[in-house]
Amino acid sequence: MSNPNTFSEAPVNIRIKLAGLWTAVMFCYIYGDYFELYLPNKVAGLLDGNNLLNTPTNLLMATIMLSIPALLIFLNLVLKPQACRWLNIIWGVFFTAIMALIGVTSLTAWRAFYVYLAL
Repeated sequence: MSNPNTFSEAPVNIRIKLAGLWTAVMFCYIYGDYFELYLPNKVAGLLDGNNLLNTPTNLLMATIMLSIPALLIFLNLVLKPQACRWLNIIWGVFFTAIMALIGVTSLTAWRAFYVYLAL
């Protein structure tokens, strides 16, 4: 009989782990975008339209790209293992490459937080 006051290690399904990892990625993206608002002149650029998302097409493309991790949270729980594996490999490499590119191109004192969240 086990002691009810002790913790035991319960196995966690890999699908739950992957969904949790994509959830963490989403939070890092959200934090990065939020903290970026504190950069000098960032809000002014948003107000006057001088930013990366200044056209309907750019805004739609960014929305589609950032909806993928949110969808992967769900898809990791419902898809067959083979499809799940390939989606995680493909999109994991894709988003890692994008974040590495952002990290390399924006490594300044003001963007150190963004590089940290990318890692």
